[in-house]
Amino acid sequence: MIKRTLFFGNPAYLSTKNEQLVVNFPEEEKQEKTIPIEDLGFVVLENQQITLTSGLLMKLVQNKTAVITCDKQHLPCSLLQPLVGHTEQTVRYRHQLDASIPLKKQLWQQTVASKISNQAAHLKFLGKYSLKLERWSKEVKSGDTQNHEAIAAAHYFQNLFDIKGFSRNQKGIPPNNLLNYGYAILRAVAARALVASGMLPSIGIFHHNKYNPFSLADDVMEPYRPYVDLMVNQIVNTGANLEELNTNIKSELLTIPAMDVSIDGKKSPLMNAMSRTTNSLYECFYGSSRKILYPEFG
Repeated sequence: MIKRTLFFGNPAYLSTKNEQLVVNFPEEEKQEKTIPIEDLGFVVLENQQITLTSGLLMKLVQNKTAVITCDKQHLPCSLLQPLVGHTEQTVRYRHQLDASIPLKKQLWQQTVASKISNQAAHLKFLGKYSLKLERWSKEVKSGDTQNHEAIAAAHYFQNLFDIKGFSRNQKGIPPNNLLNYGYAILRAVAARALVASGMLPSIGIFHHNKYNPFSLADDVMEPYRPYVDLMVNQIVNTGANLEELNTNIKSELLTIPAMDVSIDGKKSPLMNAMSRTTNSLYECFYGSSRKILYPEFG
């Protein structure tokens, strides 16, 4: 089942009744709206004049709904997730924490190879075939000791957009702002899936900054980034004004969890594919598998 994503950009009062999310807009003379909580996967709160009841927060968390709040720049800045996301959470934590360094290096090798392969496929889809990316995707070694990820990313973004002076930089020229927003949504999807699979999003296989509570989410989202890039490229090609993230652009980017991706030979919504990825990662930690399932761009 595809879970819904709700975005609130205006002042609102959110509460709950009869297992429904109840929405009231104080600035509008409209009847209240209700949405079944069980249908919700993500709730994005952008306006700082939104009020929620603690009862609603409790039910959203119990439903494993990711609640995302935004900062003054309208970018996602926090994610509310349940303390207990899986019935075997303690055991799964232990397998994750006990993962050996050689295993983590092998998993990172698979992750980087998959990311570069998807970047190559995206450029090919755009008519910008890159033999270098295809070659690099096959040359990644355990732990990516030659840093193919960074080398490939530089080449990829040099060719991705037909925009003079563009380079990938969080504070750079548009459409960097669109990429930032899309990647933040993707990160939330990854974190939600990891918690539901009974793992700690803060303990990564490669990323390990002590100030980063979502290191593992940053790891597993890497091969999914080209899907965000695809959507941003499509928005760029519409000729829309990219200087600010307007409601239309945000609405488009908020459909990222529902994007169709191909994983293990089958089409699947991105958020469902991410759950397959995180479950396969746990199987690697557990020892029943040696391969992470990642999507194949195409």
